[in-house]
Amino acid sequence: MTSLGNCFEEHYFANIKEKPELFIGVELEYPIVNISGKATSIQVATDMMRHISNQNGFTIVKRDDRGNPIELQHESGDLILFEVTYNTLEFAFAKAKNIGSVEERHKEYLENIQYYLRQNGHELQGLGINPNWENNDNRPVDTGRYRMLMNYLKLGEGKPNMHPYTGYAGFICGNQVQFDVSRKSFLRVINAFNKIEAAKAFLFANSPFDHMDDMALTRDYFWEYSMHGLLKNNVGIYSEEFQTEAEYRQYQEESAMFYVIRDNCYYYFKPITVKSFFEQEKFAAYSETGEICYFVPKADDFKNHRSYHYQELTKRGTIEFRSTCTQPFETTFAPIAFHLGLLANLVKLEEILECTEFFKEFGRDYSKLRRQFSRKNFLI
Repeated sequence: MTSLGNCFEEHYFANIKEKPELFIGVELEYPIVNISGKATSIQVATDMMRHISNQNGFTIVKRDDRGNPIELQHESGDLILFEVTYNTLEFAFAKAKNIGSVEERHKEYLENIQYYLRQNGHELQGLGINPNWENNDNRPVDTGRYRMLMNYLKLGEGKPNMHPYTGYAGFICGNQVQFDVSRKSFLRVINAFNKIEAAKAFLFANSPFDHMDDMALTRDYFWEYSMHGLLKNNVGIYSEEFQTEAEYRQYQEESAMFYVIRDNCYYYFKPITVKSFFEQEKFAAYSETGEICYFVPKADDFKNHRSYHYQELTKRGTIEFRSTCTQPFETTFAPIAFHLGLLANLVKLEEILECTEFFKEFGRDYSKLRRQFSRKNFLI
C-alpha cells in the first residue's frame, strides 16, 4: 500500500527550502472580451497568440491538438497562455525579487496585446468574470488536460447543492501570487492568512455575476458549489488551525483525487479522498469519450493531487494565495503588495490577529465572515 506520509514528504514538504530567499511568483488571468458584447472569437484569440509569438523574445512552447499556439515563453522565463478556454489569457511571470520588475514586463505585454485585440474588436478586461460568459463558446482548450477538467466539472450537472454553471472554469479569472517560505514558517503563514479572507473579500472583490446581484465576489461560489467543493476539505478556507505538519497532512488526506494519467491519456472519476483513493485495490474512471475503465492505484498518481484552498502549499515548496479576483488594471498589483507586506511582517500580523477587536465583534467563523464581506451591502 502507498505510504501517504512518504508521498507528502516527497512531493510537498521536501521541496520547502530551509532558508529561502523571498522570491515572488505572479499569475494574472484576464477575460478576452468581444467589445460588441458578442461571443469572444476563438479565431481572434488564437491569431493574437500567433502575433505575439512573432515578437522579439517569444517562442511557442505548447500547441493544442489542432496545432494552434496555446503557450508562449519569453526569454525572461515569463509565460503567456490560454487558461482552460480560449476566452481567458494568463500571464505567468518568472519568479522575481521585486514587484516592480514584474509590473514593467506586464505593462509591456499588455500594451502589445491590447493594441492587437482592439484592432479586432476585442480587449482584455480587468474583471474576475468574463462579462460575455453566457454568449461565449466555453469549449476547453483542445488538450487532454483541459478536456478532462471540463468533463469532470460536468459531473455536477443536476446535483443537489451544486450550481448549474459547470463551465465556470472557462470564465472566472484570478490574481494569484506565491512566495518562498521556510519549513518552520509555512504553517504560520497558512494559519494567519486563512484568518484574513474576510478582509481580502472586502478589499479585492471584483467578480460581479448577473444571477447573484447581492454579491461583489462570486468566484468562491463557483469553486465551493462545484465538483471541486464536493469534499469539504478540498476547497476554500481551512476549518482548523495547524500546529504540526502531521495535522496539515491529515487534513489534506481528506482532500480530493479526481483524475489519473495512463499512457499519456487522462481519466477522471468522482472525487474521493486521497486517503481512500490509495486504500482501493482498483477504481473505475471515465475516458475522454465516456468509456468506463478500471485501474489500480499507483504511488505515482499522487503527482496529480491538487486541492483548491485559498492558501496552499504547492509542490514547488511555495505558498500560493488563490482567493483574489482579477483586479482593475490600475490596481493589478495591489493585492500582490498586500500579501508581500503582510508576509514580510508576519510576526506583527499574528499579534494583530490575536488581539483585534474585529473577531470579538464578528466571531471566528472565517468561512462565514468571508461570505459576509463578499456582499455588496453587508451589515457592520
